[in-house]
Amino acid sequence: MKKLILIFAFGLISAGAFAQAPLEEGGVQLNAGLGLSGWGVPVYFGLDYGIAKDFTLGGQLSFQTDDDPYHYNNTDYHYNSTAIGIGANGNYHFNRILDMPSKFDFYAGASLTYYIWNYDDYNNNPHPDNTSLGLGLQVGGRYFFTDKFGINLELGGNTGTSGAKFGVTFKI
Repeated sequence: MKKLILIFAFGLISAGAFAQAPLEEGGVQLNAGLGLSGWGVPVYFGLDYGIAKDFTLGGQLSFQTDDDPYHYNNTDYHYNSTAIGIGANGNYHFNRILDMPSKFDFYAGASLTYYIWNYDDYNNNPHPDNTSLGLGLQVGGRYFFTDKFGINLELGGNTGTSGAKFGVTFKI
């Protein structure tokens, strides 16, 4: 009985110890969640692909909307804007050089996103943040509960999801 318990305990410990974080070369993971920005709450969906040891490339789609009243020159205005973001990102994962446990994934990188804006207000003016192209930097981390499922948190700037993103990650 003691041997059976010992084998079972070793199996559980081993399963956690061999979790693959960060993403291995040729591996794919899906990310989805919500973000924080200067306007609206973006919803995002992304995919990461392991291109080499410690490096990933990915893509992301995001959607956000803003219903924002403002006052200018003694006149009240009202923006109603939506943005769809189509982006690419590249990240370096620091787990190996920081000797981090395999349940964690710590990364930093850059992203480039193209935005499709739809806006209207009383004077048909564009939203003040309506740039079509966003170049951003990000730093983030993931915690994996199992080999295939984890949560993620990313901080970044100069994108439609500027501020923070929080969501889930699924390895496929």
